[in-house]
Amino acid sequence: MTPSDDFRRLHAEGVLVLPNAWDAASARLVERAGAAAVATTSGAVAWSLGVPDGDRLPLELLAGAVERIAAAVAVPVTADVESGGPDVAETVRAVLAAGAVGINIEDGGGAVELHRDRVAAAREAGGRDLFVNARIDVYLFGIGDPEGRAAETISRAGVYAEAGADGIFVPGVTDLDLLRTLVAEIPLPVNVLTGPHAPTVDEFAAVGVRRVSVGTGLAQAAYAAADRAARELLATGTYRSLEDALSYGELQKLLD
Repeated sequence: MTPSDDFRRLHAEGVLVLPNAWDAASARLVERAGAAAVATTSGAVAWSLGVPDGDRLPLELLAGAVERIAAAVAVPVTADVESGGPDVAETVRAVLAAGAVGINIEDGGGAVELHRDRVAAAREAGGRDLFVNARIDVYLFGIGDPEGRAAETISRAGVYAEAGADGIFVPGVTDLDLLRTLVAEIPLPVNVLTGPHAPTVDEFAAVGVRRVSVGTGLAQAAYAAADRAARELLATGTYRSLEDALSYGELQKLLD
């Protein structure tokens, strides 16, 4: 079984939980924790390289990050490529060459036809070696009439499925009743974005969600820890914030 086959299987059996990584060390930690696959997060990858999120990271930097992550782990890797860049086929070929077996590609709530064509281009460039997770941003960005967002999301999902998508990502939706409706109407595995105060993974799984990710959540928590420790050190000259840090030796061993 190829890594691509393995990644597809993970969407067919239960729920795939993805604590998103942004560099080799975070990917190894996620793998060590028991993740069956590693997903990158565009925001944290960009931040770690000194660039804001939002289609601003040059392809060579994105591909380099994916390559380092894929080389650090033995599980399948899927890459967040945002909108796919100016040339979706080029982006797909670059992340496949870097070791990814899947992508997230987002519609930004924009024209359905444009994203349909991006999904189709990704499918053609990646063939069956690529799992295409098409992100629909209707709820995330509050597009259109609230009463019509479910129908719009379902409609877009059908278009993207016909264009070759393998999964549908609906960030901005955590309501279980709404997700039950979306899962029933969307013909592909549904992915949600979760975080504090959202339902548990088991609750998502119970309504049929097949993939759960946290986006930039882990990176935000890590950066918050760094922020607290730096502020404490500079303000009080103390180091209590460092008490729960991973040891130097543990991190060395992790990447050895």
